[in-house]
Amino acid sequence: MKTTTNYEKHNVKSPISRFFLKNFYTVMIREVKKINPSTILDVGCGEGFTLTRLQEEKIGKTLSGVDNFDKAIELGKKVNPSLKIKKGDIYNLPYKDNSFDLVLCMEVLEHLEKPDKALDELKRVSKKYVLLSVPNEPLFTLQRIFRGLNIKHLGNHPEHIQHWSDKAFKKFVSPVLEIVTIETPLPWTLVVAKK
Repeated sequence: MKTTTNYEKHNVKSPISRFFLKNFYTVMIREVKKINPSTILDVGCGEGFTLTRLQEEKIGKTLSGVDNFDKAIELGKKVNPSLKIKKGDIYNLPYKDNSFDLVLCMEVLEHLEKPDKALDELKRVSKKYVLLSVPNEPLFTLQRIFRGLNIKHLGNHPEHIQHWSDKAFKKFVSPVLEIVTIETPLPWTLVVAKK
C-alpha cells in the first residue's frame, strides 16, 4: 500500500521519532483539554491520526477533518473509518463562518505558498480558538541532521517551503489572532490563539 509522509511519521519505528511525537501529542492534548471544545475541525487532517487521539481522550462531541490530498483521505477512511474526513481546500474551506469551537491546523502551514491566506481562512471558520503547529526552525532541521535524515539537503524536509522559529511564528500569527499560549515540544512550535 502506497502511503504518505504523514502516515509514515505516525507509524515510524524509530524510538526517537516516537518519543518526539508522543511528547507533541501530550502537549497538544493538554492544551485542547483547557479549551474543552464541543466542535472541532482539523484542517490538513491527513489520515485522521490527531482526530483519533482526540476521540480516544473523549475530547469534543463533533470531530471533522478536511484535507486536500486524495491519498491521505483514502488511507484515512481505511485506517480510521469512524472519522468524518472530506476533501477541501485550506484557502477556501467548505464551511460557514464561525462553524467550530476549535480549528486545528498542525504541520500544514510550512507546506503552503500562501500561509497568510490560509490563516485568515482558519480564523474565518473558527468560533473562537485556533491551534497551530509548525516545525521549530532551526531545531527541526538540526534534529533531522543528527538523525541522518536528508543529509544531502542539510536536513531540510523536501516538502517544507516556509521556515519559522518560535519567535518568527509568533510574529506571523499575532497580527491575525490573539496568542493565548506558545509551547515548544521539540522539535515543533505549537500555538493556541483566539479571535
